[in-house]
Amino acid sequence: MLKLSKALKNKHSPDYKKILKNVIQNIDPNLLPLQQGLSLSSYVGKTPFSAVILKVSEDTNTVQIKAGIFYTGIISGCSCSDDPSPTDEQNEYCDLLFTIDKLTAETRITLLKD
Repeated sequence: MLKLSKALKNKHSPDYKKILKNVIQNIDPNLLPLQQGLSLSSYVGKTPFSAVILKVSEDTNTVQIKAGIFYTGIISGCSCSDDPSPTDEQNEYCDLLFTIDKLTAETRITLLKD
């Protein structure tokens, strides 16, 4: 399970959202539900994703971070030798909820639907 212990530090710092953005952007994209969040393309592209922190809240046991993720997807053709369609990247966006356990830093990531 993914652990985001750095996201639990400096919670009262004025730079906390910037810290969270860096923590999230350093997650291996294969650990995020980006494929499930695609709406305009077929496969997640290789361009690095970018995060925007939308909301941070907490309760007794967890810290919840709602983040907007900007990434690219690929509309792929049939990959035949005579396929005339180029491999184009399409801009994609989804909202993710990171729920971090305050004791263990174990993090659950949920794709938020519209």
